[in-house]
Amino acid sequence: MKRLSRYRRHKAAGPFILIFALLAIGTTFSVASATVKQAPTTFARSAAIDEGKQIFLKGCSSCHGLNAEGGSIAPSLIGVGAASVDFQVGTGRMPMADMSQQAMRKKPVYNAEQTAALAAYVASLAPGPAIPDDSVLNYERDGNTAQGGELFRNNCAMCHNFAGQGGALTQGKYAPTLMGVEPKYIYEALITGPQSMPVFSDKTITPAEKLSLIKWIKSAEAEPNLGGATMGRIGPVTEGLLAWILGIGLLIGIAVWLTTRAR
Repeated sequence: MKRLSRYRRHKAAGPFILIFALLAIGTTFSVASATVKQAPTTFARSAAIDEGKQIFLKGCSSCHGLNAEGGSIAPSLIGVGAASVDFQVGTGRMPMADMSQQAMRKKPVYNAEQTAALAAYVASLAPGPAIPDDSVLNYERDGNTAQGGELFRNNCAMCHNFAGQGGALTQGKYAPTLMGVEPKYIYEALITGPQSMPVFSDKTITPAEKLSLIKWIKSAEAEPNLGGATMGRIGPVTEGLLAWILGIGLLIGIAVWLTTRAR
């Protein structure tokens, strides 16, 4: 105690105690601030998951099961990730009105906030592809149009048509047009593989290449129709067939008219 008392009377004791007190207060304030900032985020995410679960139980569980385990008419949603939910629900394909046909794009049933809550709930069940944010989708800066065109012709044209206009598949299914589709949904379709579409993982098509694909699609979408009617941009065969049918029809019409005039 005498030694401690002697140190306490030292002239450097006052500044040392002041510095120590300031460090202690600063550390306590930093920890408290971090806790306060983190709490609303955690609370907001928990609230979104709870809201998404309620929406799921009311609108999705009849097909996908009460715990999203799937059923006889709908697959399990465990592990599909938020991106799959955002694509299917955000484009109006789900909830599906008619189970006998392919899910078609239509007006969404749920708004953006409800869709985000549903995605948060499904993402909480098991890890899966996340929804790409704006920083990931900067295709104008990071994409390459020429590379995207080559990737599209090698991986997508056999189903979606070489101009991205869509095309028919087997058993009454079809690949939808890519014109007018939001970049986010194109990216989500690539990483989730909806319906008949395969999954293009980052090992198959890298994130940078996905942006190049999107940039090419947007370039094709903005391309002017200098020749007039596009007729689906599905090539000279259709254009020739249309000209042939119109030409033959016109000739038949002229022949019939001449025959009636000869009488």
